[in-house]
Amino acid sequence: MIFNSLEFLLFFPIVNILYFLLPHKFRWLLLLLASCYFYMAFIPIYILILFFTIIVDYYAGILIENAEIKRKKTYLLLSVFVNIGTLMIFKYYNFFIDNINESFSLLNSSISLPVLSLILPIGLSFHTFQALSYTIEVYRGNQKAERHFGIYALYVMFYPQLVAGPIERPQNILHQFHEKKYFSSEFLISGLRLMLWGFFKKVVIADRLSVYVNGVFDNADEYGSLNLIIAAVFFSIEIYCDFSGYSDIAIGSAKVMGFDLMTNFNRPYFSKNIKEFWSRWHISLSTWFRDYVYIPLGGNRGSKFKKYRNVFIVFVLSGFWHGANWTFILWGLIHAILNMLYMAFHKQRTYSIFRKGLAIISTFILVTIAWIPFRASTIKDTIYFIKNMFSSNQHYVSVVTDKSHHEFGATSFFISLISIALLFLVENYNNVRLDGFNKHKKLDVAFCTVFLIMVLVFGVFQKQSFIYFQF
Repeated sequence: MIFNSLEFLLFFPIVNILYFLLPHKFRWLLLLLASCYFYMAFIPIYILILFFTIIVDYYAGILIENAEIKRKKTYLLLSVFVNIGTLMIFKYYNFFIDNINESFSLLNSSISLPVLSLILPIGLSFHTFQALSYTIEVYRGNQKAERHFGIYALYVMFYPQLVAGPIERPQNILHQFHEKKYFSSEFLISGLRLMLWGFFKKVVIADRLSVYVNGVFDNADEYGSLNLIIAAVFFSIEIYCDFSGYSDIAIGSAKVMGFDLMTNFNRPYFSKNIKEFWSRWHISLSTWFRDYVYIPLGGNRGSKFKKYRNVFIVFVLSGFWHGANWTFILWGLIHAILNMLYMAFHKQRTYSIFRKGLAIISTFILVTIAWIPFRASTIKDTIYFIKNMFSSNQHYVSVVTDKSHHEFGATSFFISLISIALLFLVENYNNVRLDGFNKHKKLDVAFCTVFLIMVLVFGVFQKQSFIYFQF
């Protein structure tokens, strides 16, 4: 089930009504069953994979807490092995086998290893990292092992953030499932407002821009440099609106029931440098790599070489986390280089309005170029796209047609530009969860009215999945 579907429009109010009608002691069961139903709407049999890792990690947590010091690490490694092993089989096995077979082919060898006919379980990377957070935090002594099996299962499967995060830490969310929640009109309004904002980002901006982006990226050789530049900028906006839109809907839907999920985006395209960008973009993932990879490797401690090495490892791993393709590794490598250059040359400085604006624009350009391998199908396509973006070819195709033959003409272009302008206007005015509207009721009503109308009138409703579902 996806948020931008009729099924979710029915699912969401039913679950919330039942949640507040039921006694507190039964609410965990309702949410767990609802989450199972939500996940099984994709490929039902794959819920068995989730159940398997949930059972392993539930008992691993208890064993880690009760074990002697020498055995704690053994049980932690068991959890890591099962979770990463499952991820490797479903997400990376065919990638490695394909590359090995290609190497054999280059050596004129007839050896060909078998690949597996597997479909990647949706959201596997997200709930793998969330599960690992639990066993690692129990091992570190920062979290008590959860004895209630149903509550632990809900921690992994909580439907708002099950598929694409935020990747929650057990300290933030587990205790909330034990707390009795009361209906609050304030939570209802703020949650629905944030969900509306997420839907605006997704169906009005991201899904509309995707028509242009897909048309150009999938047929780059048919378009001139100006088209390629526009498509690259549009993809930069699309992926932000798609993913942060999902996060807004997830956080908002949880808020309606009284649950607080962590902020996952904090106006990343207002960043003045690449380091600041990564403190604002996909915060739950960047802090995961910081706490569980970067700091254990040594973090900022030690020689310059070790600092650069740690940054390099984290960003390459982050790229590989996103997908089993060399393009994602290249994307991670680009960000590793950009961050290492920042570490080597940045200086503390005060920003005038002009310098701040120039820094924001420069960071956006760098991030936009880095997004190209993230969207391109191959390294070859990436090189072609970037090379021709900066060529002297000014041939421009005004109308782009995607595979479904839906034209992106002047009207869609105008709607997109107005929507993007509203996006940055609102984000520049308000904080990340739009809480500023609580103090201005008339402005709140106007905001909700305008953006509800825009969603209903200009939304693209084609059940288009979220980009990060593939990860």
